[in-house]
Amino acid sequence: MTNPTTITAQPGTPFLDMIREFEAPPELVWRATSEPDLVVQWLAVCDNDMRIDGWDVRPGGGYRYAHIPPDGPEQVFHGVYHQAVPNKLVIQTFEWAGAPDQVCIEFIALEELGGGRTRMVSHSVFPSVEAQEAAVASGMEHGMRQSMDQLEDLVATLRTNAA
Repeated sequence: MTNPTTITAQPGTPFLDMIREFEAPPELVWRATSEPDLVVQWLAVCDNDMRIDGWDVRPGGGYRYAHIPPDGPEQVFHGVYHQAVPNKLVIQTFEWAGAPDQVCIEFIALEELGGGRTRMVSHSVFPSVEAQEAAVASGMEHGMRQSMDQLEDLVATLRTNAA
């Protein structure tokens, strides 16, 4: 791992922020996060298998996927894309089927840093302070860090293959 993932969830607020830098240009980070065959290579965490039921990155499009643990029920996540500007920005909803009606709104920006580097900045807005606290208490931070490490490995491979 070259770059750490910074996750901030201030107590008493409904927000969660994540920042990660990648040694790859925004185009490769975008590709890795928007093409389903690449997404399954970094988003499956904690020894889970992953199934993508839909992945349509465009305004009005949506996504649905499941994490399938080796010894438990699958965990389904879904959402709708409200904005998708290639190589720059995604605004989407995020919902875990295990907590229906607890929909988050996520703003994910890719910032070009120059020198073939990208900063991903994510700001999630939960429907309540309690929903944010429950998400943090669930251990989601571990999965976020693992997925960002796996994304870094994937974009490094894409960068090498593009050279």
